[in-house]
Amino acid sequence: MKKHNFNAGPSILPREVIEDTAKAILDFNGSGLSLMEISHRAKDFQPVVDEAVALFKELLNIPEGYSVLFLGGGASLEFCMVPFNFLEKKAAYLNTGVWAKKAMKEAKAFGEVVEVASSAESTYTYIPKDYTVPADADYFHITTNNTIYGTELKEDLNVNVPMIADMSSDIFSRPIDVSKYICIYGGAQKNLAPSGVTFVIVKNDALGKVSRYIPTMLNYQTHIDNGSMFNTPPVVPIYAALQTLRWIKAQGGVKEMERRATEKADMLYAEIDRNKMFVGTAAKEDRSRMNICFVMAPEYKDLEADFMKFATERGMVGIKGHRSVGGFRASCYNAMPKESVQALIDCMQEFEALHA
Repeated sequence: MKKHNFNAGPSILPREVIEDTAKAILDFNGSGLSLMEISHRAKDFQPVVDEAVALFKELLNIPEGYSVLFLGGGASLEFCMVPFNFLEKKAAYLNTGVWAKKAMKEAKAFGEVVEVASSAESTYTYIPKDYTVPADADYFHITTNNTIYGTELKEDLNVNVPMIADMSSDIFSRPIDVSKYICIYGGAQKNLAPSGVTFVIVKNDALGKVSRYIPTMLNYQTHIDNGSMFNTPPVVPIYAALQTLRWIKAQGGVKEMERRATEKADMLYAEIDRNKMFVGTAAKEDRSRMNICFVMAPEYKDLEADFMKFATERGMVGIKGHRSVGGFRASCYNAMPKESVQALIDCMQEFEALHA
């Protein structure tokens, strides 16, 4: 039976990316050595990093004066690296979910943190709209896509201070104006690579403006100066990321990824809204294209476990909602084929015919 991988992360990757990485794990570049056992400083590996950086810049149209880094530690480490490197006195944060809240918690150790707005009172089912960002903030931090609650900022905001964004789960799903940001970061295990590597896009001249000592490993300048190789980088995930970047380019680039994301999300949300057994949980204007969250309608609540079993038997993988909110979540990242979304829709319609 075909499996349809809706996991929220680590998540689906293009099949050719998995196959090409598997080949390199057996024999990297005809060297007779595995990708897992070569030195990160081997002459054959440096071109992998160089091409990955070049494709990052090309696909996202990154302007001059920015560096692309491949680091360890996940987005969770960036929650403290960001204020370490950029927060001198005050930072502003938009609280749109668990990850935004965790980022804010770390920043409070480095200076004043202003929560400009929050949707916590509504269990983060919408993105706040009317708020003021303090003009004297060193930066304004946003989380562009909220995997747990299924909300997403689909356009770059216009604010009067430098922006920093956690784009872990929607990077490469739409064009972005990188010039509006001094830093964009994310764990790669959603739209880019297997877990183990973190991408960071940083504006070079925004660094060096804090007065505190920054530990060597937590200083972005360290990694810029050393081309992401100050210490041993996660070689296999970087190689897989390169294969994904090549795949995105071959498919038509970020605009094509956005077209597909919109098409898939529209299909599934249309079924959720039509099917009387299910209800979407996010405000319609803020619905995520990456993580589509829904629950059983109140009158069918007792059938939740039955639908989960029904869908699993038909090859649906990873559609259980996050433990903190329950229900269902279909993560439709770039590598998710439209056919899998249609298979989930067919499953929902079949279940409706049996029970409604």
